[in-house]
Amino acid sequence: MSSSQLFSGDSWAARFRALPKAELHVHLEGTMEPATVVALAKNQGETLDESTVATRYATRDFNAFLEAYKWVTSYLRAPADYVLVARRMSEQMLAQNVVYAEVTLSAGVMLLRKQDVEANFCAIREAVAPYESRGLHLQWIFDAVRQFGAAAAREVARCAVKLRDAGVVAFGMGGDELARPASEFRKVYDYAAANGLRRLVHAGEIGGPDSVRHAVEILRAERIGHGIAAAADPNLMALLAERFIGLEICPTSNLRTGALAQHLGRANASLSDHPLPRFFHAGIPLSVSTDDPAMFGTSLASEFDLLEQMGLGKQQIMSIAEGAFHGAFLPASEQSAFFEAFRAKAEALSLL
Repeated sequence: MSSSQLFSGDSWAARFRALPKAELHVHLEGTMEPATVVALAKNQGETLDESTVATRYATRDFNAFLEAYKWVTSYLRAPADYVLVARRMSEQMLAQNVVYAEVTLSAGVMLLRKQDVEANFCAIREAVAPYESRGLHLQWIFDAVRQFGAAAAREVARCAVKLRDAGVVAFGMGGDELARPASEFRKVYDYAAANGLRRLVHAGEIGGPDSVRHAVEILRAERIGHGIAAAADPNLMALLAERFIGLEICPTSNLRTGALAQHLGRANASLSDHPLPRFFHAGIPLSVSTDDPAMFGTSLASEFDLLEQMGLGKQQIMSIAEGAFHGAFLPASEQSAFFEAFRAKAEALSLL
C-alpha cells in the first residue's frame, strides 16, 4: 500500500507529514544511502555501484546486519567522510520536517579503527551548522559497542564527557546485547551520568525481557533502544510505564533484522505482530524512529505511515509524534517550546 492510500485516502497523511517532528533513534552511519557509499568509495580509489551497496544492505537477520554495518562503516576513514554523510543526513531530515534529532555516533567503532573521535565530531558539527540555522536542532549520542567490553566503553564515555559542551547529550551502548552482561558496564554508565550525560541502552532488540530489565535496574537507562522483548513480561511493561522510561521503536528495523521474528519464535514476522500498540495502550512512552534508514530502505515518514497498519488511530499516532518531544533529552523549557510549536502547527493544519 502506498503512502497516498493510507488514512482512507483523505489529506490527513499529507498534513501529518507537514508537522514538525523529532527523531530519537537514528545512527549517522546508517543514513548512508547507496549513492553516498559509492561517492566515499570513489574518493578512496575504489569502484562500487549502487546495486552492490543495495545488495549488501538487503539483510534479513541480526548477524548479517552487523556484518553489513561493519562493511559500510569501513568507508568512513577521515573527518571529510563524516562531513559528507552528516550533510546528506541533515538534508534528508529537513525534507521530512524533522526539527529535532538525537543522532547516534559509533564512537566505539571510531576508536577501534584508531580514528580521532574529536576531529571527526568537530567536522560533523561544522558540517551540520548551516542546517541548524534552517531549523534543525541536533544533539548527539556517543555509542559504545557492547562486545568490545567495558574498557573500550569507558573510552567512549570519556570522549563523550569531553565533548559534552559541544553537543553530546548522552552515552549509549549498542552492538550485540547478548555478548556481555549489563553488570560489566555499570561503572561506565555511572561515570557518564556523574559527568552530566544521559543514559541510553540498546536492549530487548534480540535479547529477552531480562536484557531490558537489567538495562533499567543495573545501568539505570532513561530510554531503551528498541525494547520489544518487554512485551513478553507484563510486570516489566508496568515498570517502564511507572518509571516513564521510553522505548525508541523502529518497526522496519525490527522486521529487517529478524528481531521481531526471533521473539515470536518464527521464521518470519509482519507488522501485525509488532508490540508497539500494546506498549502504547500500556502507557509506556514511545517514540518512532528509523534506526538505520538507508540500510533498511525507510524514512521517518514511512515509519509513521506504518502505524495505522498496526491498528492505531490518527489521534494515537499524533500522540506518539508529540511524545517524542517529551522524551527528548532537553531542558523542560526547550521541550515545551517544541511541544507548543507542534501543537500550533497541528491546529493550523486542523489535525487536533
